[in-house]
Amino acid sequence: MTEKLSDETRGPLLEPLFATGWEMVEGRDAIKKTFVFKNFVEAFGWMTRVAIWAEKWDHHPEWFNVYKTVDVVLSTHDVGGISALDAKLARKMDNLAE
Repeated sequence: MTEKLSDETRGPLLEPLFATGWEMVEGRDAIKKTFVFKNFVEAFGWMTRVAIWAEKWDHHPEWFNVYKTVDVVLSTHDVGGISALDAKLARKMDNLAE
């Protein structure tokens, strides 16, 4: 079962993500990042690749796409905050964006 990250596990899981542009969402236990691609097709292609992993892991992002920009928010609704699944999906998103 997925659990909300404890204070002890947050640092090791989230600090590397903050170094790649992820940040905390103000007023909410969630992380966010904006991805900018060359064009709409690249943005949508990336979203499709992410969607396959999200479905496989049964962990789905909140995201908003306009043309070549995708704003992403990750939080695990079932636990009321950030879980290891959010860190895992954030890393996958970063890797797929390279």
